[in-house]
Amino acid sequence: MSRELLFATPSARSFEMRRDEMPRLQKFFEENPEYDLSVNGQPPHPGEALEEFESMPPAEWPMGRKWLLSFEAGDGSMIGMADVISDLLVKDVWHIGLFIVSTRLHGAGVARELYAGLEGWMMARGARWVRLGVVAGNARAERFWERVGYQEVRVRRGVEMGKRTNDLRVMAKPLTGGSMADYLALVARDRPESP
Repeated sequence: MSRELLFATPSARSFEMRRDEMPRLQKFFEENPEYDLSVNGQPPHPGEALEEFESMPPAEWPMGRKWLLSFEAGDGSMIGMADVISDLLVKDVWHIGLFIVSTRLHGAGVARELYAGLEGWMMARGARWVRLGVVAGNARAERFWERVGYQEVRVRRGVEMGKRTNDLRVMAKPLTGGSMADYLALVARDRPESP
């Protein structure tokens, strides 16, 4: 079955992943366990890829659609992945649930390049703001998201993730000139005073 190219960067091409590709994603997680170790306190568990594929926000949260994306090098090898949801909570607000780049490419500028491609793709599909959560204390991830323009809007305390309980920094970025005040006026959940 042919796959539609979503976007390309100098180092990679991005495709939407299908259910039958979950063994490939599972292998990627197992070969790059740093995210799971730092955030969940344990290596990826069997079936983690399928859980990622099937996981959805709470039923009461309005949303558009979910994509699970692969980033592939010229030789077809998987060098990264992203979990993205359109129109989460509010129209034109997109959410990045997960963004992982192969450990061997850390520090080489590839993550920034892949993210730039992803951001351009989201904007072309109507995203005006993007939100995400980063675990407080995951210094590499915190620095990365700050460098590409995300700002903290609130902290969610005591979020259970695997074997750990983490504080989660909710971050957002305007893409089309809107302000953070505009964003917070739209997304009540992300206001600092929200429960």
